[in-house]
Amino acid sequence: MSTYIIELQCEVDDAGIDRHSLERLAVRALETEHVPKPAELSIVLADDATVHELNRTYRNTDAPTDVLSFSQLDGEQFTRPEGSAQHLGDIVISVETAARQAAEYRQALQQELEHLLVHGVLHLLGYDHETPEDAAAMRLQEEAVLGGSARHH
Repeated sequence: MSTYIIELQCEVDDAGIDRHSLERLAVRALETEHVPKPAELSIVLADDATVHELNRTYRNTDAPTDVLSFSQLDGEQFTRPEGSAQHLGDIVISVETAARQAAEYRQALQQELEHLLVHGVLHLLGYDHETPEDAAAMRLQEEAVLGGSARHH
């Protein structure tokens, strides 16, 4: 089993969302970053209330946000059976916030979801945007995965 396993769960109305495209993009992001196979990634498309609660509980921030990444790569690694997939972590995207941001940036919801997904994957893999240099490096990687269509976040 030398592959990437992408588990995409949608907890909101997914009309107009190309789930397969998001799954393929997640694979492309992992391939671009040369993440060793097999590896597993969970993606949840949720509403603002769910993301707000997660942000308050795990990030001590009492507000909704667009994307949260919960890496399983931090801290002590569990021993995995030979050949089993490494679980990279979970990405939770607020479809409601993504829709507002898509309107603000005058782009399709799918395009905004794709950007947030790549942004979340890169956070899982250790990228951040705490300094201008880190933000620039992260933006370059987003563009590498998205084909040059990344926007400033």
